[in-house]
Parts: sequence; structure tokens; C-alpha cells
Amino acid sequence: MPNSLVIKKKIKSFNNIIQVSGDKSLSIRWVLFSSLGSGISTSKNLLMSDDVIASIKAVRKLGIKVIVKKNVCKIFGKGINGYKYKKNIIINAQNSGTLGRLILGAIIDTPYPIKIIGDNSLSKRDFKRIADPLTKFGAKFKLKDNLTLPLIIKGSTKLKSINFLEKKGSAQCKSAVILGALKSNGETTIKAKKSRNHTELLCKYLNIPIKVYSKNNYDYIKIKKISKIDKLNYNIPADISSSAFFIVLTALSENSKLTLKNVNINPTRTGIISILKKMGVNIKIKNKKLYKGEINADIKVESTKKLRSINCPVKYNSGAIDEFLIIFLAAAKANGTSYFKDLSELNKKESPRLKWGSKILNLMGVKNILTESSIKIFGNPNLKLDKKIVIKNYLKDHRIFMTCVIAALTFGGKWEIHDKNSSITSFPSFLKIIRQLKNS
Repeated sequence: MPNSLVIKKKIKSFNNIIQVSGDKSLSIRWVLFSSLGSGISTSKNLLMSDDVIASIKAVRKLGIKVIVKKNVCKIFGKGINGYKYKKNIIINAQNSGTLGRLILGAIIDTPYPIKIIGDNSLSKRDFKRIADPLTKFGAKFKLKDNLTLPLIIKGSTKLKSINFLEKKGSAQCKSAVILGALKSNGETTIKAKKSRNHTELLCKYLNIPIKVYSKNNYDYIKIKKISKIDKLNYNIPADISSSAFFIVLTALSENSKLTLKNVNINPTRTGIISILKKMGVNIKIKNKKLYKGEINADIKVESTKKLRSINCPVKYNSGAIDEFLIIFLAAAKANGTSYFKDLSELNKKESPRLKWGSKILNLMGVKNILTESSIKIFGNPNLKLDKKIVIKNYLKDHRIFMTCVIAALTFGGKWEIHDKNSSITSFPSFLKIIRQLKNS
């Protein structure tokens, strides 16, 4: 299979220091905010994945000059009202829900209809959840089946503030509304179920007048129209979601140690660390530092001989929503039965991930019980595979691909994983770092 990755052997012990790719959430937000900023913004370690490249192409279509040279990206912002809207613009968000949703808030004032398209996976996802609040600002939408991409947005020159209740814990929807509020008259109020807060932190760092306080698992946000966004020079830290694969790889491997350098450990993103610590994984956070509103640090992890099962508290769900597939692998080797609940949002990602998590475990011979929103995993500390496992038709979901690679390297067996380029959506250097560890 020319487009398949075949893994036949478990990884040997390793002791290494690595730097994973730049944070995807921060990279896409940097592109969008810099494109609306006044002046030249420069970033280093920008994640050059498919999702971020799609974001760069999107702002270029809106008349923004972008120069990428080696590890440095420069965006020549023309101001909050600097997009050059033309007729018949089509923006391809490809696989990126973050780009596809956030950019709708940024272009909410377009006088001409703009069409947003995506790949097969993104075109199955719910865009009504963001079209509905942006419509209240004054924009107009046309969606396929009133739900999905492709969609057409036409903005308004008379945008008004709104009150928005976000109940699903979607940082993408919350962020799109924040971007829309920056161009709308009056003060917009948001009550949002807790989710990652990169957009709010960026606003605070950029001195955008935003007020945020938390109460009973909700964030309350107030934000007004602005006339200017400052340029934003940013050294993008490593991605905790990408780091997660190597944290679990180390925990499940024998006699191994790993240090991951300068990782973003925003508290709204570190659910996986809390969960794995409760399961007995030896994880240490070193060299913490505050950088432009975000907390970055080195993460040290060691092999874990005895993993404990977990009845996972739902308070960790939003902070680990992208990491549950890899967490399920840890549960597969834990002593006892692990239970994860209230995870229906997992099936609304790039693929139905909760269902795929169960499917991967079934292929591995790990007993599990699946419902629409929960999974119970019966761990086997002595699990070792000696059979062939084929993974295909998974909508090229990057996290499914990388999870299966980690499973193959830690549990054994012969794995044939189709669509071996899937990881370039979020983590182009994933396989390169795997080879580095295998050869160390």
C-alpha cells in the first residue's frame, strides 16, 4: 500500500529531548488577528500545517500581504477594516474548523457574498451553531441543508451588538462571536460554557477592551467595537495536543524518559495532564514562564509500570477534548475499568471520534462499552498484540492516524494505517520525531 504506513515492531526504550510543532490554535489565531492588525506582525515557529497554510491563503484572498521565509512569517496588516472585499471570493478552510468558524466573525462586514468551503470531513460539521449568533449581528447566511458547508455569508455595514449564550463549550463559536463583536456597534455580552481561552488572552494582551469573569463553569465576556488592533509579534510555543501523543508514547513504553520543550500549558488545555496524573503517569512541569498572556513550560514524562483506571471527572472534558483518543490507549493498559462520559462533542470533530475510539479498541481486542456520549474501557495491563490491524476510511482524521501510530509502537502487532499523510493537517513533523525516537 503506497499511501499506507506499516508498523511491525514496538519502539525500543528511549531517553530524549524534543520540540514539537507550534500550537495550532495559537497559530491560526495569530494569522487572523495579525491580518486585522495595524502594521507588520512577525511570528517564529508558526505551525506550517495544512490548517495554518489554509489560514494564510484565506487572508491573502482578502488582500493581506503575507511573507513566509523558513521559520519566520510576516503579515502586513491593514487595520481592523483593512480587508479588501471583492465579488466571488471563495475561501477554502480545508479541514480546519477553527479557520472555517473564526473567519466568519472576521468577515462579518463583507458587502459582497463570500463562499466558505471545506474538505469532505469539514463539510459534515455543524456550521449552524455559528451562523445563528452571527446572524443576530446583522449578517446573512445560506448553508447547505441549513446546517453545513458550503455556506455563503453576506455582511452588513450596520452591525449591532448581541447577547450570546454558548452552551456546548465551543471555543470556535465563542471566538467567532468575539471577532464579530470587534466590528459591531455597542457592547456584546457572551455567556459561554468553559472552553479554551486563547482568543480572550490575545485580546487582553493586545489591549482590546474585553472583560472576562467566571462563575459556575461559565465564562462571562463583555466586548465592544474597536478602531484598531496593534501588530502582534509572537514566538509560537509548542502544541499541548501534539505533545500528548509523545507523553502517552513515553508512558506506555518500557524504560523511557522524554522532555518536551516550551509547551503551551494554558489551563484550559491541560486536561490530559490532570487525567494522566490521576492514572499514575509520572509527569513533571518545569521552567514555567508567562509569555504574552499564555503559560509555557517544559514537560517531563517517564514510563509508567502500573496505570490506574479512572472514572474521569467531566470537569476535565473541555480541557482534553482533542486528546481523548490517546487517553483511551492509556485506559486500555490500565488496571481496572475506566469510564468517560458526556463526550458527545467528540463525534462532531473531524470524524466521529468517540465511535472511532471504540472501533480502535475493538480491533485491539480491548473490551469496551460505547453509548452516544460515553465509553467504558476494561483495561488489560498485560495487553500485547500479535495480529494484523488495518485502519482505513477514517476521513483522514489526523488524530486517529497519530493515535494508531502510538498504539502500534506501544502494544505491538502489525499495523497497516492508510492515508499516511493525514498528520500534516496539524503536525507535519510527527513522523520525523517518531523516527528520531526510534533511532535514538
